[in-house]
Amino acid sequence: MTSEERRHSRRGRARADRIAARTAARPQVNPSPPGQLGGHYRPLRDAQVKEIFATAVRILDQIGMAEVPPVVEARALEKGARINELGRLSFSQSFVEDMIDGACKRFVFHGRDPAHDFEIGGERVFFGTGGAAVQTLDLDSGLYRPATLADLYDFTRLADVLPNVSWFTRCCVATDLEDILDLDVNTAYALLAGTKKPVGMSFTLGPHVDPIIAMFDTALGGEGRFAKRPFCKAHISPVISPLRYGEDAVDVTLACIKHNVPINAIIAAQSGATAPATLAGMLAQTTAETLAALILVNLFAPGYQMIFSNWPLVIDLRTGAFCGGGGEISVLNAAAAQIGNWLGLPSGVASSMADAKAPDAQMGSEKALAALAAGLAGGNMIYESSGMMASLLGASFEAFVLDNDMLGHVHRAIRGVEVTEETLGFEAIKAAVLGEGHFLGSEQTMGAMERDYFYPELADRDDPATWEEKGAEDIWVKAKRRVRDILENHHPRYLDPSADQAIRDRFNILLPVDRL
Repeated sequence: MTSEERRHSRRGRARADRIAARTAARPQVNPSPPGQLGGHYRPLRDAQVKEIFATAVRILDQIGMAEVPPVVEARALEKGARINELGRLSFSQSFVEDMIDGACKRFVFHGRDPAHDFEIGGERVFFGTGGAAVQTLDLDSGLYRPATLADLYDFTRLADVLPNVSWFTRCCVATDLEDILDLDVNTAYALLAGTKKPVGMSFTLGPHVDPIIAMFDTALGGEGRFAKRPFCKAHISPVISPLRYGEDAVDVTLACIKHNVPINAIIAAQSGATAPATLAGMLAQTTAETLAALILVNLFAPGYQMIFSNWPLVIDLRTGAFCGGGGEISVLNAAAAQIGNWLGLPSGVASSMADAKAPDAQMGSEKALAALAAGLAGGNMIYESSGMMASLLGASFEAFVLDNDMLGHVHRAIRGVEVTEETLGFEAIKAAVLGEGHFLGSEQTMGAMERDYFYPELADRDDPATWEEKGAEDIWVKAKRRVRDILENHHPRYLDPSADQAIRDRFNILLPVDRL
């Protein structure tokens, strides 16, 4: 071997050693976990936020609310509301501001495992799921089919292992269940069986709340246990746009308050249909409606744990079709988060409701744009952020694992840049310039690798030749394989057998024991 060949050989071995060292140092924990501080993106100036709020208060005062259940009207009038000249229940500015002042500003959302607890409020950002998809993107055929109870359970245990998904709200409706009580009971059971993260669900009717909380108490080992550490929030839309209370949803709200169920009060108006097509008008009306939901809750339980969830949604004004992705819905939900935070209330918004039907480039761009906007704006709880497809009509197993990677990048972007004497790196720059001429393998580089960089599980970063040698797979194929691996190997036993049997003895549980 010539001296030149020996030099090349030494350089090759040194490079291999550096790569091996960097690989060995790959972080075992997420360098940007959920709970990063948002608020960096402000689509509205402070003056604009104040104008929107002032218009929202004017709407509640001069237009007011219709279809008010008698129990709500009586309590509101007792507390100082009035019936205006239009015959609608209205709230003055001072009334609204008093309700905001007395409202809950922060609370802990519990998991059944305390390791999953997190505080909602301020500007900390958490991503989770939501939705009521009636179809599932089938893993085998790649086509949509009706969603089932088995799908819901599988989605639950899939989300259970995804570190960037902080809670699991039912993402699909079990269309194979016709009875509405069976639907609610078995939805709750699937959540119990599949994860110990915080969860969420909808209650179709108020009378369904009592038995489901009894089921939760059984799972926890005794009556009243749920109320002490409520791990399931209720998704309720007590206000129907434009500016009406919904009687059934109000019944559910009052039943949940009785059992200390955290309330996610969702306003989901659609631009140009149930709310103005202008973005400012949309935000003014939906802010008023979300305040009306806040008033409802606080009339009966001042300071109650409620998430101020203004989800302004967009339709394609050419066709009337709902649009889950795009610039308008992204900026609207970011602005809604900004308004909620300005009010000092726990905020909830939506993101990543892709219109795409498959895990493709359209899906990636729509989801990332919306999630990044909502996260940077500081939404406390960002719903629909995992697994949702086809403008909320479908849920996808592959999208869940791909979105987990996407959300890791989003949390890293929210984290931003830390500027300290150490990170500025004057001494490291000096050492590299006067030494080997590079930073590979240096102590500072190795530390930054473990601390500052997020490494996606599924995204391909190989060179083209290596990618071809490995089979030239697209990310949909890789995501399918990852999902199958999780579902084949992750079979949590989160229900004590005796508690499970007690639940089955009392309720019509349709998920077979051998399916768990």
